[in-house]
Amino acid sequence: MLPPGKGTARHDDGMDEDAPQELPPSRSRASATDAQRAEATVERFAARRRRTLDDHMFRVPFQFSGSASFRLQLFTAPGQRSVAVVTQTMDEGPSLTNAAETCAAAVWKQHCPTEDQPPVWIQRQLLSGPPKPGSGLKLVTFGQAAPYELRAPSWKTISAGQLETLVCCPVDTDRGSGYVPAEPQPEPVQRFETMAVCRLARPTPFREPSCMPAGTPWWRRWLRQAVPTRRTRSCCWYHGGDWHQVNRMAISALAEATRANVAAEDMVDFAQERATAAGADPWQRQALDSLFSDPIEPAPDGYVNGQHRAEGMLDAGVRRTVVARWVYP
Repeated sequence: MLPPGKGTARHDDGMDEDAPQELPPSRSRASATDAQRAEATVERFAARRRRTLDDHMFRVPFQFSGSASFRLQLFTAPGQRSVAVVTQTMDEGPSLTNAAETCAAAVWKQHCPTEDQPPVWIQRQLLSGPPKPGSGLKLVTFGQAAPYELRAPSWKTISAGQLETLVCCPVDTDRGSGYVPAEPQPEPVQRFETMAVCRLARPTPFREPSCMPAGTPWWRRWLRQAVPTRRTRSCCWYHGGDWHQVNRMAISALAEATRANVAAEDMVDFAQERATAAGADPWQRQALDSLFSDPIEPAPDGYVNGQHRAEGMLDAGVRRTVVARWVYP
């Protein structure tokens, strides 16, 4: 998406945004030009129309982000270009600003399919807080690429009076009584579970290049699973303790906590109490703490967090560990 005033398309007001200029326009000159262009567009398309559609929950589906909803009012007259006035709050999916091309094209295709130009598009994005009546109105023009496909939107502020002049009748720019707020989406919760270390992705450590140059290759991973080691090293913290003992404590604490319905946010204290009772050394207590306070989080293509500890476990041949995942209740 290009910002207002950029690109090579000629906008619907018939004025070339890329016309050469001797000097870059100042902010005041640019604002004046936008105002003049908006006024010219209003004058060009002004005609007596009547409202033929008032859909308070018009929806436009998006492939990866659900759908956008907004109030759609359509003003039409024989032989005149349709005018669409759209109003949206901030919790209705992709915004009218970010999805201007898609939303306008959907209205064009569904409600004005026989017209060779998209409807004149007036948007009002209702931000948080009580809006001023008639504020925030924008005239949006596009460079047309193909029927029902739009590009290069450009926004110009217009007044409620200019909108009324455009359609020659009063326009209600509120969200409308038929607005149905989206139900609050549940927040994901953190869950701990045990996982076979050999199923973790190959780490790509970046903080300890001397002892973790390129992660653990598959052959070494399986060798260590067959012949684990408890040897510690002085090269780094991740190789400096017994991950076998730490994971035994972590898995045992998690099993006990699951039976007792201990919440995920209480797992650090729960596990530390048992580690202290078992006589864990300082490194083991710190490592155990990390598995619940800063847990390993696997991702489909690697790690969200924890690849250095995963590398240490793989090098030691640890067979099972505790990982965290975010799930929706």
